[in-house]
Formats: sequence, C-alpha cells, structure tokens
Amino acid sequence: MSAQCCAGQLACCCGTAGCSLCCGCCPKIRQSRSTRTMYALYFILVVLLCCVMMSKTVANEMKEHIPFYEDICKGIKAGDTCEKLVGYSAVYRVCFGMACFFFIFCLLTLKINSSKGCRAHIHNGFWFFKLLLLGAMCSGAFFIPDQETFLNAWRYVGAVGGFIFIGIQLILLVEFAHKWNKNWTAGTATNKLWYAALALVTLIMYSVATGGLILMAVFYTQKDGCLENKILLGLNGGLCLLISAVAISPCVQNRQPHSGLLQSGLISCYVTYLTFSALSSKPVEVALDEHGKNVTICVPEFGQDLYRDENLVTGLGTTLLFLCILYSCLTSTTRSSSDALQGRYAAPELEVARCCFCFGPDGEDTEEQQNVKEGPRVIYDEKRGTVYSYSYFHFVFFLASLYVMMTVTSWFNYESANIETFFSGSWSIFWVKMASCWMCVLLYLATLVAPLCCPSRQFSV
Repeated sequence: MSAQCCAGQLACCCGTAGCSLCCGCCPKIRQSRSTRTMYALYFILVVLLCCVMMSKTVANEMKEHIPFYEDICKGIKAGDTCEKLVGYSAVYRVCFGMACFFFIFCLLTLKINSSKGCRAHIHNGFWFFKLLLLGAMCSGAFFIPDQETFLNAWRYVGAVGGFIFIGIQLILLVEFAHKWNKNWTAGTATNKLWYAALALVTLIMYSVATGGLILMAVFYTQKDGCLENKILLGLNGGLCLLISAVAISPCVQNRQPHSGLLQSGLISCYVTYLTFSALSSKPVEVALDEHGKNVTICVPEFGQDLYRDENLVTGLGTTLLFLCILYSCLTSTTRSSSDALQGRYAAPELEVARCCFCFGPDGEDTEEQQNVKEGPRVIYDEKRGTVYSYSYFHFVFFLASLYVMMTVTSWFNYESANIETFFSGSWSIFWVKMASCWMCVLLYLATLVAPLCCPSRQFSV
C-alpha cells in the first residue's frame, strides 16, 4: 500500500469513497514526505495525550463532570481517582510504548535501499494497523509488572536518550553552519555579490547575538544580587568571543580556508537563544524590598505580569516547544543529515551557491512531476531508491519520544511536575539548557581544532 497525501491516507482508512474524495483535493506531494508526515501525526497524537495526562486541570474537570468517576477508576484498577492514568508515571508508560513502536520499526527497516520490497511497503503503508499497534503498545505499558523498578530504570534510559537527541541536533546545527558558509563561499568565484551576502548575514547574526546578551544583562540582572545570572552571561558572552577568534585565527585558516565568521555568528546566535531560554526557565527568586514585602528579582518586570496568565503561557509555550521538537525530528531525518552524522559530504567543487541552499536545486523533481497523471496526486520520488534512511528516521523519533518524556515531566523534577507549571521554572530544565549551550560551543570548537590536532587526517567540514 503506497503512501499518499496525509489526509488521503487517513481517508483511506475509512473506505474508497473518502479516499478518492480527499486525494482529489490534495496538492501534489512526494511519497517520502507523506510517509514522514503520517508518522509525525502519530507522534503528535501521543504528545498531546502526554500533555493531557500531565494536566491537573483536566484531571479535576474529569473528576467533577464524569458520573461515577471513582467507581470507573476502581473498576479498571487505576486507583481511587485514576491516579495511575495521570502524572509522570503515566507519561513514562505511554512514552515507553511509543519509543518501543519506533524502535521496532528502526530494526525492521535496517538496510532498506529500495521502496519496492516488503519491508518498505510496511514502512510506507498499513497506517490503520500501525495506529492500532501504537495504541496497543502504549496501553500495554500500564500492565508491566513491578512498576516502581520499571519507572526508575526507564527514567535513566530516557535521560540518556534525551541527551543523545539534543546532541544530534547540536551536531546538525554545527554541520549546517559549515555547509552554509561553504555553499555561499563557492558562489564568490563567479559572482562577487556573494561576498556582500556573507558580510550582511554575518553582521545581522552578530548584531542579534550582541543585542540579545545586552538585553539579558539589562533585564535579568540587577545592581545588587543576581550574581549567578551575571556570571553565566559573562561566561557565554566570552565563549562567543572565543569561537569567533578561533574561527579566523591563522592556524585554523591554513587548515580550513572555509572557516569564517558566518559559522561562529550562527553558533553565537544559538548560544544567545539558549542562554535566554535557560534564564527564563530558572525558578523564581524572591527577596524582601525596603518595605519588607516579597518581590521577584532577576526577571523582567513585564514578564511577571505575563506569567500570571498561566493558561496563556502554558498553551503558547507548549505548542511552540513541541512544534520545534517536531521540526527537529523531520529535518534531522533527511539523507543529507544522515550523511553528515556519518561524515559524508559533497565535494566542494560540486557546490552550487543558492540562497536556499538547504533545498535541492530547482528542477530536480521535473521527471517525477511529469509522470504524475490523473488520480492520486503523488510524486513517487523513491522509484530509483529511498531518498532517506528509513531506519535512521525511526531512530530519531525513538530518541524524540524519550526527549518528550523527560521534557514533559521536567527531567529530574518529575514528582512535582504538571503542565500548568511547565514554564514556571525548574532547575533541571535550566541546567539541561545550559549544558546544551556549552556542548554546542565544544562541538563547534572541535570541528575547528580537530584538523590541527590530527594533521594526517582529512576533514570534510
């Protein structure tokens, strides 16, 4: 069963009439993209379920409005108030089922190079049965014996998987920075305007990074106190200067002529963003003012008013967070990303400078588009072979399942976690973000220093 447009695939579960009606309204879409979209929808469905399970508001509303609520909970052996179906332990179980689902498909799709085989058809179709399998695995996790031992062990597995997921995103960010500079630098050989583009983008990124650090120094520090914030801002600002100086140092330039301020500017912007995100995730600090009243310090005054509307902050913040996670999953599972993690890069002489260099050159799908006739509007872009690694795709979603589990349950502050106070501050989240920031800097420095430490090896970045 071939993968078609995502709406069409859902409609096909309901019969041929719905399938033909929906597919006729769909725009043209690649087979590979529609498959990934369907898996992403499954992922979103489970993430939404996790958010509901972590919500005290939803639990209270169910208790008040569902007749015989306590009797139902006792009948299904979920506790007097269904406490086994809510909270961090329920999220751990559901994410265990989702992680197992993607891990099984990761093993099932190992070394698939053609979309015509039996295993490829399983990957690209049978959506209704896979939805049933996902539901069964998430439900079955609630029947695992010795729950306490399982939850303790699974927590550490989740932490390791979550950090690996973060590491993959950071590696791909560093690879993206090098690829961007290499692509635009290749254009300077034929058109000098690419120098202007490089200079303009570099200036913008350093302006954003510098402005962000200055604004954080203004709003997240005070004349007296906030020593921790001052140290972290000074440290991360110094790291941005360090990577910039190393990137343009003569010894690095001799080994890597493509190294420049564009890459370090992008990394500096990301460091600034992570610093802001970490400071925003710190628990609130309270001090006594001159009148003996408790006041919040080391946060912007306008932020105090915003955080009073917990529903607004939780809703918008959670939506943006998981959209970013989903985007990271989908962009991390392309063939180029998989090749980058394995150290395989295109030859520099084959680079063609483009503004949107992360996409293929125009017209690469002309042949497939010409083959699209009446009927399902699908571009079968995998006739000659798979355009992305199926196994790697499922492995990234397996890690993303663990990352979501740890993020929703506030990492190691799981016992007091709930979705309503998700953005009120947590030391676990704060240090995870700061560690990600420093890991990003170390990875970028490693790509600059490695050729100097190992001159006999050939590095492609």
